[in-house]
Formats: sequence, structure tokens, C-alpha cells
Amino acid sequence: MEQVRNSKEKIIAVKDLSVTLGEVEVLKDISFEISKSSFTGIIGPNGAGKSTLIKAILGFIDYEGMVVLDGTVGYVPQLSSFNREFPMNVYDFVRLPIRREKNWKEKVDSILNEVGLEGFGIKLVGKLSGGEFQRAALARALISKPDILILDEPEAGVDQMGKAKFYDLLNSLKQEENITILMVSHDIGLIFEKCDNVMCLNKTLHCHGPTESMSIEDIKKTFGEFDIWIRSDDHYEVEHEHHEHQTHSEARNDRKQRDTNGHNK
Repeated sequence: MEQVRNSKEKIIAVKDLSVTLGEVEVLKDISFEISKSSFTGIIGPNGAGKSTLIKAILGFIDYEGMVVLDGTVGYVPQLSSFNREFPMNVYDFVRLPIRREKNWKEKVDSILNEVGLEGFGIKLVGKLSGGEFQRAALARALISKPDILILDEPEAGVDQMGKAKFYDLLNSLKQEENITILMVSHDIGLIFEKCDNVMCLNKTLHCHGPTESMSIEDIKKTFGEFDIWIRSDDHYEVEHEHHEHQTHSEARNDRKQRDTNGHNK
């Protein structure tokens, strides 16, 4: 594999990237470029290779092909990968990348304020809500002032309002700090609303372009074998298990029935 830095054109460039784990070809011939200060969302079904692509870009796993990174990188892995039961406060959690610096507290206080966690430094990580922990993980990724921010399903386990606020925070960072953002997500609605570009991945790259030039219908055609359902006005998510789709359909029917019963009383 070849990993190169200092490209003059794009801040991220991937060419002919393939990944084989054991005897399984997880990714095949992936090529794309990402411009500086853009916000790109990666979507695709479970098992599509989204997290594998992120790990290959970061150099965590072996791959064939070439990855070009023109800048430093901050990384927010899936929140489930963190052990929140470990007795660590927010200060210690966020300062890990700069723990040897003498003025770490000033930097941590500044970044906590930036992500909306002012005054949370001495609070235990295990006591944070899903949304608070999400922002703490973001603060840790940002503490070293990276040029590129890579996130792997950071909104998992966070309610819809928390997701929207988190996307707004990322957009502010992109605009104010000129950070380039690459994020894996299942939330198609927010990807189309908040991101500049979308990548559709399922072992190979099926599409990559500006969100304004694509539509939900395009995604339906790309992933037609998966259930796509409407959670609210103009909001879609890809669901990968038929029983999940049934569960949500049943829940909607139950709500409609309760509303009808309440109206008839």
C-alpha cells in the first residue's frame, strides 16, 4: 500500500483502493477525491465497507492502492468503541492527544466551550448523555487542530434533535476553521440536508457527487434491495433488516390507532 502526503490539488485522494480481509474482498477499486473545506457524507448498507474504508484511509489496516492526505487528521470512531465505564473525567478524556503539553487545560477548556461542553471538565465520562459524550469525542478529535476530521457514525445512539445539532456544529467548524469533514452515516435525510457531497458505497463506489445534484430517488435506485422509509417530512434512513422495517411500520400503525381512538372518545 502507498500513503502519500502533501498533495497540491485535493486534501484527500484515494485511487484504486481495495481491501481483502481473510478471503473476503471487502472493498474493490475505490477511487475519489475530496476538496479542502468540504463536508462529505458516506452512506451505504450494513457490510458495505464504510468503516473499512475509513480505517484504510487512516492507515489502520492493509490495503492495495493509494491514499493521499494533505494535512493532519482528527478521528472520531464509532462511539460504541469507547469504554465509558472507565473512571475518567472529561478533562482526561479530551486531553489524551496533548497530554504531555503543559498548557493542556487551557486548550481543553477552549475546545469544550467550542463544542458546547463548557464546565463539563470534571464530570465523569460515564455520566454523560449520548449527545454530550458525542461532543466530548469530537472535542478530543479537534484538540490537535486537525486539517481533516473523519467520523465513523458519530450520531449512533443520539436522538434526532441531538443529531441535527451535531451536524450544525460540524458545519460551523467547517466554515469557521476550514476543516475538511468526511463522515460515515446511516442518516440519509441529514446527509442530504447538511453535507456538500455524498458518497454511496457498497463494496465499490456507486456514486460520488454534490448532494444538490442527487436525490433520495437516486439513492433508492442505488440501494433498491434495502428498505427506505420516511421517519418524518423529507427525512429518510436506510434500514437493513426487514424486521426493523416491520417494527417501525407497526409502531406508526399503533400511533395512528391511538390517535383515532383518542379522537373518537
